[in-house]
Amino acid sequence: MTLMAEKAPPAAERPRTGSDFAVLSRRINEAGLMRRRPGYYAIRFTLMAAVFIGTWTAFVLIGNTWLQMFTAGFLALVSAQVAMLGHDLAHRQVFRSRSTSEKVGWFTGNLANGMGYGWWNDKHNRHHANPNHEELDPDVSPGLFVWSKRQAGFAKGITTWFGKYQAQLFFPILTLEGLNLNVSGIKSVLKPGLKHRGLEALFLGLHWAAYLTVIFMVLSPGKAVVFILVHKAVWGVYMGSVFAPNHKGMPTFVGDTELDFLRKQVLTSRNVKGGWLTNFALGGLNYQIEHHLFPGMPSVHLAKAQPIVEEFCKEKGIPYHATGLIQSWREALTELHAHGEPLRNPQPAK
Repeated sequence: MTLMAEKAPPAAERPRTGSDFAVLSRRINEAGLMRRRPGYYAIRFTLMAAVFIGTWTAFVLIGNTWLQMFTAGFLALVSAQVAMLGHDLAHRQVFRSRSTSEKVGWFTGNLANGMGYGWWNDKHNRHHANPNHEELDPDVSPGLFVWSKRQAGFAKGITTWFGKYQAQLFFPILTLEGLNLNVSGIKSVLKPGLKHRGLEALFLGLHWAAYLTVIFMVLSPGKAVVFILVHKAVWGVYMGSVFAPNHKGMPTFVGDTELDFLRKQVLTSRNVKGGWLTNFALGGLNYQIEHHLFPGMPSVHLAKAQPIVEEFCKEKGIPYHATGLIQSWREALTELHAHGEPLRNPQPAK
């Protein structure tokens, strides 16, 4: 039996006999969209490395002034772009080799951003395997937020209050997401079980030693603390603004699901429409449906895959959802507000 929280798919969305995904895959491969793009990634990595190093060089040259808070904000944008490169590495869009992808990922994740690459990669893979599944996707596990009215039904502690206003508090809480990513990375190397735990810890240690040393050498203690808070807050909001529109407010699942891979990925994902600036700012993840169907596809090819996937979904009667960036945030917040309704208006026990 299929159990879905919030929304049940109409008959057109249910799996058919045979593999529709295999047919779609052939179309994508025939279009050459799964081929590697080493030149593109060489240029992208080189440019981002130059901007990253240049930003820190400017920070040192500018010196001890409150104007550095603008540097902190810009550095947050750069940090997010570096993290998006780490995302592409994790999906082996850049290198075929898992080992090479992992090693470079330690630089984009652990060393550059103080973010545990191995921990995040494991979490992200589980999300891709079961997007928006309340029991299997760590991105919709209940915590401060409740992602369905079902989760609101067994909320406890601070969540019973927080969930009432979670739509209003969503973006303010994202200011803590950067620090959360850093703390989670540190936690991952403090307990056994993480692959390459020693190397991940080494790169994290190097990051924090260099990051704190440079900031406190250039800035007075008060300015240094504010710089770190601004950097992490803007980074968190940017990262959250990129990832939240992808799935929040889309159907969630519990229990077993009869949906095939194609429908499971399409029905739980939302595309964000826009031009080149949207593509750049969101790192190609605005084509979330295509990315979830073909996670190994280089992000530069996702825009070309989009019309092929959308047309195929029309042929099969599968709802394909795409909207603008502001509307995607509005939809996500509207659903968050709806999920908190049982907490705002609890029903008396019978």
